[in-house]
This record gives sequence, structure tokens and C-alpha cells, in this order.
Amino acid sequence: MYPFGVDYYPEHWPEERWPIDAQLMAEAGFNIVRLAEFAWSRLEPQEGRFDFAWLDRAIEVLAAHSIRVILGTPTASPPPWLMQAHPDLYRVDDQGRRLTFGNRREYCPNHPLYHDYTRAIVTAMVEHYAEHAGVVGWQIDNEFGDRCYCPVCRSAFQSWLQNRYATLDTLNSAWGTIFWSHVYTDWSQIPVPAATGGSPNPGLALDYDRFASDSYVAYQQLQIDILRRRTARQFVTHNLMGFKYDKINYYDLARSLDLVSWDNYPRTQWSFTAGIDPSGPALAAATMYGLKGQPFWVMEQQAGPGGWELVSVMPRPGELRLWAYQQIAHGAGGLVFFRWRTARYGTEQYWHGLLEHDARPGRRYAEVARLGAELRQAGEQIQETRVETQVAMLLSYDSRFAFQIQPNNPGYSYAEHFQAVYRAFHERNVAVAVVDATADLSGYRLVLAPPLYVLSPAVATNLESYVRAGGTLVCFFRSGVKDEANAVVNRPLPGLLAELCGVDVTSYDSLPAGVENSLEWGVPELAHAAPGIGRAWADILTPGSAEVIARYTQDYYAGQPAITRNRYGSGSAVYIGTIGDSATHATLADWLIAQTGVPVALTAPAGVEVTARNHGTRRLLFVLNHTELPQEVKLGRAYHNLIGEPTPLEGTLTLAPRDVLILEKAE
Repeated sequence: MYPFGVDYYPEHWPEERWPIDAQLMAEAGFNIVRLAEFAWSRLEPQEGRFDFAWLDRAIEVLAAHSIRVILGTPTASPPPWLMQAHPDLYRVDDQGRRLTFGNRREYCPNHPLYHDYTRAIVTAMVEHYAEHAGVVGWQIDNEFGDRCYCPVCRSAFQSWLQNRYATLDTLNSAWGTIFWSHVYTDWSQIPVPAATGGSPNPGLALDYDRFASDSYVAYQQLQIDILRRRTARQFVTHNLMGFKYDKINYYDLARSLDLVSWDNYPRTQWSFTAGIDPSGPALAAATMYGLKGQPFWVMEQQAGPGGWELVSVMPRPGELRLWAYQQIAHGAGGLVFFRWRTARYGTEQYWHGLLEHDARPGRRYAEVARLGAELRQAGEQIQETRVETQVAMLLSYDSRFAFQIQPNNPGYSYAEHFQAVYRAFHERNVAVAVVDATADLSGYRLVLAPPLYVLSPAVATNLESYVRAGGTLVCFFRSGVKDEANAVVNRPLPGLLAELCGVDVTSYDSLPAGVENSLEWGVPELAHAAPGIGRAWADILTPGSAEVIARYTQDYYAGQPAITRNRYGSGSAVYIGTIGDSATHATLADWLIAQTGVPVALTAPAGVEVTARNHGTRRLLFVLNHTELPQEVKLGRAYHNLIGEPTPLEGTLTLAPRDVLILEKAE
């Protein structure tokens, strides 16, 4: 049975409504519900007095319709009685301002007293529900994030630094604190990188970002330990925020979880355009899958227009089903919509659920009910399969954090650049895994490494071994610039990758907005390609053992190499010294696919995504039409559609706007 469900808040509605909701959920095909992640005030109305009776009744109502439950620990939204009694529990932002009550996630993740209250509520919940047959799992907190700069965090940061560096001499040397006379003689002197202190030492700032990430990992582990001491049957997860969230190292956060889940909102209150770039949710899914190398869940799948103060564009007919199937195609092993009924009260009055404010099921409910019927038909067959890829992208949180501190160019965004490179392959229906830079890369024909700005010897060795064994690696500008302390390396760039790439970055140019440099291709297979474009940054390269793939054609470095390829061992390393536009990324993607022999799932028109899931010799092709027009797809062989009529499909078929096929080769 494929886990398919919805997020439900029975505490928001009269109890006599619960059976009606449960009946409608069952009719939509839902078999799982998330409960209670924002219910601390109801679960512990006064300190030490717990009330689970209402939640017991809600679970019983759902169980009567064969709906199981995931419980959220409610620590993301502490009750007023707690925060009023202990105002020092509030986070302090980077401007030095202490938050006040009114939203959620206001707490400091390092505060020992908040840890005590967390232990109390989580322990009470798990002791009550550990053996409950209807409870299958736990979600810890909700969407961890937001750095704190309070005195408790400063003290914890100083202890964290002592564990990392052992001595002040080592720390002072690593950070280069002799600059501006910042040499520390006592651990207590070390500040947090608040905005009031101006631009911080890059070493201090990067370590604080690591510390802040570790703080949430530790706070999560506190809750995991409580749950696991009392239950082994129920899984533990946390709902992450996909690729775009950049304040926590998600590899670290995912390590202790039984499974990864995330919250997918393709169209939020901030995206008022009609079109959605399908590569965005696809990249997020690939990132979530890559955290543990296994299927993930979507714990919040968009059910309607989002909105707090503003209301976003209404999802068009077919989009909810399409977005859900895209996640399944990219490895989702469970899917839960947010939310069941649109709230009449509170900040999220306009963050719409499947039912409207008045509880009427309408078009969106009917669309999701169709999806539920299809998953009852094909869900178990889908669950047997896995995502397999021959291309990987390396996600480095050290580099990502460091670029937050020093973007290098005002037009540069690590996340946007990562997305642009991914998009070029996604548009060609080439599956791409997103993995940590320390991962085993031996199974990939092609590895793309967006700027490894902070590069450790261990990662450099991993990349060298991969290429030497026959892999193709693509490195980018600003790679190998910094060591692990965020200090610039004392060697020619690209630092530890210089020999592997066979190139020397002799100079570089940071380009203003609107300034471009065209690229002339220098290999026969690109002779007929349109000239490339370089923006924002230009590494000026001197090849050693590398051959030139493209040269700049303008400015004082006209004729100098911009892109190179170096044969190394049995493989090769490509170095891209600039930021291309979409056409340049497309040209390079086509060239790299041809050079490495990476297979394409199925050739399809623009806007039609084709993604494969496999199990042994069995292969499912998900064909998703993201456009508003019918599209013709050439199959090349006979298939049958797992979510349609059993009649075989072959030749050229017409796929309706926002429609989906799940194809399996006909016997």
C-alpha cells in the first residue's frame, strides 16, 4: 500500500466534524494522516499537565476508516505559558534583536531550559503512543531553521570551537586573526558574527554557520534519542525544505533519521506567474533522495494556493496531480498533502487546503481523489522501484555557507547556478543524483561539481580517485579557493584540483551586471554550436596538460582559455571558468552527454519530463506534460499505462495538458 495522505488539525474543528472528515479522506484514498505538530498548547495546556484524550479520540475516528497516523512533536511552536515565563528562550536575530511571541520557531535551539521542556513533552507523548497500533511514525518539530545569536548560543559556540581547534593558537592561525589585530587570548572573547559587528572574519563566520547547523542536528538528536529508547516500531523523520533551504547541512540532519521527508510548494504566495519551472521541484526531490540514497516522503504537498498576507495563484486543473506524480517519479515513497481544510483562523488563513474554508470538497479534492484511486491501482508496483542515475551533482554545504558570507560577485548565487546546471540536464530527461562531495562516485559516468569554493583534502582525493578510475568530472570557477578554515589557499588556483584539471588560474575578472564575454568553441564536435556566453565571473586560464574547449573572444583576455579538459588516468576533468547562460549550459550538457554516453530516458518535446524508476529488469517511465498544450510523444516500442486503460500504447501518442503516464514495456 502506497502511503498517501493529508495533514490534519482536528483541534481546529468541532469534534462532531471529525467523522465527516475521516469519511471524505477515506473516499479520496487517504491511508495516512499527520497530526499534532502544532498542538503543544492543547497537549500540555499547563506546565506538567498533559491532555491526550482529544488526540486519542481523533486517532480512533481515523482508525475506523483504516487511516494510520504520523505524530509530530510540537516543539516548533511553544505555548504562551512557557514563553511568558521564560522570555530568554526566544531567539536573537543577527541584528541583536530578541524575537517576541506571535509566530513559530521563535526558540533558541541551544537553550538548556528549552531542552528540558522538550524532553518533557516528547517523553509524555511517546510514553502514551509508543505501543499504539494506529501510530506508525513521528515527525520531529517542523522545518528546522533560523540561526540564533543569543548569549546562550555565543557560549555554546565558544565550546564548539574548543572542541574543534583544541587551542587558541590553532584557531588564531586557522582564521588569521592577526588581521585587524583580532588575536584571541581567551575563548570568552570570541563573538558571534552579528550584523552589528560589520563584515566578520570569514573563518569565524563559516564556523558559526557550521555551529548553527550542528545546533539543530543536536536538538533533533535529543528528540530522536527519547523516541528510540521507547519505540523501535515507529519510524522517525523530519520535514526538510528541499534544495533551496541553505542554513542547515541537510546531510548531517538526515543521518540519524529513518527516512527523509520534505515540504513541496511549487507555487507559493511569492510566485505570481502562471508557469512553474519543473526543474525546481525535481532538483529538490533529487536532493532529498540523495541525502540517504533512498526514497523520501513528501510530508507537505501543495493542496491549493498558498498565502499569509497575500494569496498566490490558484493551482490550475491537473497541477496538483502532476506535481505529486513528479515527486513520485523522482523517488517519493510516500505523499501527504498540506492541508486538509483551509484554516478559518490564524496566520495561514489563506494557505489553502483540499477543502475550502466552508469544508466543501471541490475541484482540488476531486483531482486528488483521482490520484488516490490511481495509487490504489499502481502504488505497490511503484514502491518496488528505485531511482537509478549515471550523473551526479555534488552539493557542498561548506561552499554554500561560504558563498553566503562572500558571494564574490553581487550577481552570483550558488543555489541559482546549481539550479541552472541541473536544469540543462533535466530538460534533456537525464536523471541527476545530488550527493555529498565525500560520497562514493564510482557508479557515475559523469559528476558535476558546482564551485567547490571550500575544498578539503579528503574531497580532492575523492575526486582524483574518481577521475583516475575513468570518470568524467566537471569543475567550475572559484573551486579550490579556500581551505576548511575559509582562508585562501597558498597555492595557484584551482588549489588542490590544479593537477587534476591540468590548468592554472592565472587571473580572474569579476564582471559587472550586464557585461558579458562571448565564448568561441575549440573542439570539432562543437564547431556548429552557437557561441557561448560568460557572465559575472571569468577565470583566465593557462593550460598545463589540459586541452582548450572554449576561449574568450572579448576584453583584454580575448583568446585566452575559458573552458578546458584534462585527460587524467583513465578519465577526464573539465574546468569551466565562467557562468554560462541557458543556451551555453545546454550546449555543454549535450556535449557532456555525448562524450560520456549517458543514456536519455526518452526523447520528448520541450516541457515534457520523462523520468525512470527501476527494479532489476523492470523499468517504469513517468511521462509528465508540464505544458498547457497537448504534446506528442514518440514511444519507439509498445508500452502499457499503469494508471490507465490496459490497452497497449505504441507509436506516437498525444498527451493532454498537465497529464501523466506511467509506462511499462508491454510483454
